[in-house]
Amino acid sequence: MTEDTPPRIKPDGGSDGYDVNEAVEEEWVEETTPFDRVYEIIQRVYDPASAREIADRARVSPTTARKHLRTLARAGEVATSQDGQTTQYRRSETAIVTEHAQALLTERTPEEIASGIAEMKAQIREWREEYGVDSPEEFARELDVDDADRDHGPLLTEWQTTRRNLALAQATLAIAEASNSGHLTGADTDDDGHGDTSVIV
Repeated sequence: MTEDTPPRIKPDGGSDGYDVNEAVEEEWVEETTPFDRVYEIIQRVYDPASAREIADRARVSPTTARKHLRTLARAGEVATSQDGQTTQYRRSETAIVTEHAQALLTERTPEEIASGIAEMKAQIREWREEYGVDSPEEFARELDVDDADRDHGPLLTEWQTTRRNLALAQATLAIAEASNSGHLTGADTDDDGHGDTSVIV
């Protein structure tokens, strides 16, 4: 069905029996390959799911789902784990970071990202010096539970968020540099800029 296809209207003017969701799903199956559908589903799977569950959502057989999931796992797009005898699948952290990095590169130039990295490092250094600790987790351990929740909860959350955004920005910058040079320059391993490495990709 296309956007121009009118809904099936009964003679009495109603549309009983016409399931829009089902029609959209049928169109999706007609216009995609089984691999496309498995890939599309796994891109939205963040909690482990079995091949059978993914197969149901992708409208393929479990055997087909397993075959394509193994291919995606070899490509780094899918992470696996075991639940008893059942292999569970979910989107890999690498794929999630890569997606966020690509989105960030469409919004910011590498120079803007580098500037943001410098600002986040400076902010983290400031927190470390002010509170005399190396991480928000260490800071939380030194606080009473009530203080951590009431007085410093927002700060701890902001510190953790800034640290996560810093790691993402560093990964994004490394991907941008790799795209330009063919070399992946390892992002700093700490917030002070030590530990650069470079490998050919």
